[in-house]
Amino acid sequence: MPLIIPKTLPAYDALYQENIFVMHRERAAAQHIRPLEILILNLMPTKITTETQIARLLANSPLQVHMTLLQTASHSATHVSAAHLEAFYKTFDEVKQMRFDGMIITGAPVETIPFEQVDYWPELCEIMEFSETNVYSTLHVCWGAQAALYYHYGVKKEPLDQKMFGIFEHRVTRPANPLVRGFDEVFYAPHSRHTGICRADVENCRALRILAESDEAGPYLLSTENGRQIFVTGHPEYDKLTLDAEYRRDKAKGLDIAVPKNYYPGDDPSRSPIFRWRGHAHLLYSNWLNYYVYQNTPYDLGTLDRVRRD
Repeated sequence: MPLIIPKTLPAYDALYQENIFVMHRERAAAQHIRPLEILILNLMPTKITTETQIARLLANSPLQVHMTLLQTASHSATHVSAAHLEAFYKTFDEVKQMRFDGMIITGAPVETIPFEQVDYWPELCEIMEFSETNVYSTLHVCWGAQAALYYHYGVKKEPLDQKMFGIFEHRVTRPANPLVRGFDEVFYAPHSRHTGICRADVENCRALRILAESDEAGPYLLSTENGRQIFVTGHPEYDKLTLDAEYRRDKAKGLDIAVPKNYYPGDDPSRSPIFRWRGHAHLLYSNWLNYYVYQNTPYDLGTLDRVRRD
């Protein structure tokens, strides 16, 4: 939350230059407070696990957040009961006339399939178009980030020689950006994907900024200048044992899966993994909620402007 101090206090300018969140009294007095409306399009097959992981991150804030779960109507989930979906999820037809402060589009285990061949791609395109007019800031995760980069900016995904699987070291490249306020210069984040994006393609798109990247895993955190669209190529929401469960699942299926990198001590799957990305995951989500949703979304969502792509 912001520190409210007089704008004329000498500390105000000093703290502002250090990217400390300060707010002058006049702005604080003019603020209207209401719960943030966050829409989550959950494309993961493990819906209950994913919704719990994201809810945990959204809850780590003093802000009031009202979470609405969204499913695709053009694809039938098989890893969760119909009763759960009926009780807790909406379809796009039920929300397309509504407006939201923020939206999260999750990953999905379909990255090796061409976008246009994914069975719910037309519906996802409609939802992503909806996000430009009915959502203030959208956070895209893993395959959701690749899909949105392709749909909005024509950035293509590329197959990897081997699965990007494990915990990788990243560095902040734009420390003044609000999304990475409080981040260490070097931090860790999980990846689990068979495709990636080309850094040169991102650099050639003038609308996009790389905020953090990895020598091994590539661009990690990207954003438009105004933060209306944000892209995370990894899985910061993953729990301590999520990669472990994926590894053991694929081993049980007889798949050729390598031990996730930098995850188990000594790369020994018999040992408990080290949970060293949790703090930055919480910080990323709280920064997004605070700086790009709470502070910028109009109180009246009916006054939202369309996202600009330039």
